[in-house]
This record gives sequence, C-alpha cells and structure tokens, in this order.
Amino acid sequence: MSEGQFDPYLDGQLSVDLVLDLAGDADDELPTWHVTFDGRAGEDALIAALLSGRPPVVRVVDLAAGRILAVGRPGTENPGVSVAAFEDVLAGCTQLVHAALDGGAVIDLEAGESAQVRRGVALRHAGRSVARAAIRRVYQLLYRAPHWRVGWRHVDGPDVVDLGALPSAGWQELEDDGRHFYADPFPIAVGGATYLFLEDFEHRLGKGVISVVEFDRDGPKGIPWPVLEHSAHLSYPFVLEDEGEFWMIPETSGAGTLELYRSTAFPSGWVREEVLLEGMEVSDATPFRHGGRWWLSATVRHGGSYSDALHLWSADRLRGPWRAHVRNPVLVDIAAARPGGRVVHRDGRLIRPVQDGRQGYGAALALAEITRLDDDEFEQRVVARLTPGEGWTGNRLHTLNRANWLEVIDGSAYSPRYRYLAWPGRR
Repeated sequence: MSEGQFDPYLDGQLSVDLVLDLAGDADDELPTWHVTFDGRAGEDALIAALLSGRPPVVRVVDLAAGRILAVGRPGTENPGVSVAAFEDVLAGCTQLVHAALDGGAVIDLEAGESAQVRRGVALRHAGRSVARAAIRRVYQLLYRAPHWRVGWRHVDGPDVVDLGALPSAGWQELEDDGRHFYADPFPIAVGGATYLFLEDFEHRLGKGVISVVEFDRDGPKGIPWPVLEHSAHLSYPFVLEDEGEFWMIPETSGAGTLELYRSTAFPSGWVREEVLLEGMEVSDATPFRHGGRWWLSATVRHGGSYSDALHLWSADRLRGPWRAHVRNPVLVDIAAARPGGRVVHRDGRLIRPVQDGRQGYGAALALAEITRLDDDEFEQRVVARLTPGEGWTGNRLHTLNRANWLEVIDGSAYSPRYRYLAWPGRR
C-alpha cells in the first residue's frame, strides 16, 4: 500500500468478525483462525510436505481459544507435479474452512513430521521430476498407459476383509487383449450363476463402457461383452438387487450426473431409470443399507482432487429422492475418503474399502470401519492398509469386492504397444 492510501480496515471504517491466516503472520489481537500444514503455518510448510512426497495434514485452528475447528488431508492425483499438487491441496483447504464455518465434526489425523524447504531437497525434487517426465514419455511410447487388470480367486474361508491383508497366493488374472483393459470389478451372484461387471476401457477411443462376463469355479466363461454405453466415460459399475429388480449405478462423472439403471433382461438390457444427482462430479458412488434406510457414499470434486472429499446422502428408497448429509463433506482425506468397493456388513460392523491415494491415484487400498453414521455425524477409523505384494505384484491396488465364492481386486499392469492377442470373437 502506497503512502497516504486509505485502508478502511486500519482506519476503523469496517468491522472485522474474523481473520483467516494462511501465512502465519496475522495480528492475533483480532479474532483469527490459522491454517496449518503438519502443524506449521505458511505456504512454505505446504510446499515442504509436497517436496517430501506426502500430502500434509491440514488443520483450521483457533489458537486463542485452543480449539481445532476442522482437520483433513487434501490431496492430489498428481503428487509428482508440484504446481498441480499445490493447487489441488489449496482447493481442499477451502473445503476445510467451509467445514469450520459450518461447525463440522473434527476427525483428527496423525500428521507427518513438519518439514522445511531446503535447497537440496528442492533441487533433488526438481531432478526427480525431470527424470520422471522423461521416463514417463519413454514408457508411453512403449506401453499403453494406464493399463489396469482384474484379479480373482476362490474364497472358501476368510476373505480380505476378515484377514485385514491381501493373501499372497491364489490370485488369477482376467486376461485382456492389450488394447482393452479391465478395472472396477463388481461380482453378483444370481441363482446358481455368478456374473462379473467391470469397466472395459479401449485405449484407442480413450473411453470406457460397462461389460460383463459369467464365472464358474474354473474361471470366466468367455470374454467380457458390453452391456452399457454412454456419451460419457463409464466406470465403477455398482450392481445390486433390490425390490425384485437388478440395478446399476455406474460412474458418469464426465456428464455431471449420477444415474440409476434398471435391467430389463439381466445381465443386459440396461435402461436409465432415474438421475439421482446432477450438476456435480461424483466419483465411485457406493450405496448401502444402514439403520433401516439407504445411504450413498461418494467423493465429489470441488476444483481440486477427485478423491479426497467424501459426501453422504440418505434415502428411503434406492430410487431416491436422496438427501445430502448436513456435514458434507463429512471427511476430507486423500488416504481414506474415496470408496473402493461395496460396504461390508461383518459381525455387526460396517467395513468400507477405501482408496489410499497419498502416493497417487489408485496406489493402495485401506479398510475403514464406520463407527458412527446418522443424520448429524459420520465417523470412521482405518483398521487395515492393503498394498500389492508377492501374490499380486505391481504398484497399484484399487478395488475390492466379493460375491458368493468369487473375490476380486484390480491393479496396474504392463501393456506393450506391440502386444496383441487375436481372440476369436473379440470385437
């Protein structure tokens, strides 16, 4: 401000109800809320955390009153791209500020050790970024990427939810032709048959459809075939039975809608029955029953990450109308917000598979137990973290589901551009 310039705040012309301090240097003589990153204020603390390879725990605090007002771990799908990661985390911070203003519940998170921006760390990060960009370019010339794969196994005993870990043996891979990949597997048992619905993505078109394949205990009976297409990309085909009908809620975030489909000739013949939500980017919508009614969980994008802001809705019927939870977003956490499969009722507990995206999109899964869910509050605690291992190699783990004896997961795979298997009957 130049000399003689009028400042209405300093000259007492405007009253100040609250100061939001993002830099860590506000005058606390005024009512002030501070935003901290791993316990430190200022954007250098945010940058230091991102350079260290992790999203920071963000707190909105009232130091004068000694109160934590909101806590979260905003994240990004691009942790290696500093500018994008910085902007995504700041977008998540705005949601935490809104939560604090609305009196949202505080679910505290364990913060990482506060880091400092040092020249050596910044230079190493820059070097790694350049190297990653070069490697990524070479990889994309040689391989189709990303390329996901579906794993399946027989379950006659404890499953992954029971074990709290990924078994090191028994997984078999659903083969693809290299030009398509399969992801987001959702099995359903109907009578004596078991069907697996999944995202079927064609690299040439850069777009997914929903396909299905029948399974018996020897494996898939043929290859997946398409049952639902859309003008937008389709994925996460949550399929279920309710009121004597078969329903599907696929992800249609590219259209800005969440849509409910009904089958007229299961497992195909899907027709749109309702638009459940519109005007928002909803990812991986997961309905489940609790307390005598339907609940719907999903992440909603608000200008930053697609995966860090968990929203809830409730309804008396699957068709809706759906009512938004008063605390939305009920959780801001890149490590445990985005659904990763059906909510499981187990021994009186509600367990939800969730995506842990701290190291990037689809990097790992976790199991979170819902400890409170009602019209006023939502609480959960993470009880296990799942990563690829000896029996399921790779660097991604994305979805977990089970129906009857069939348990399925998905993760990453390599698909060389020169590989092509000419399958009989492949479209």
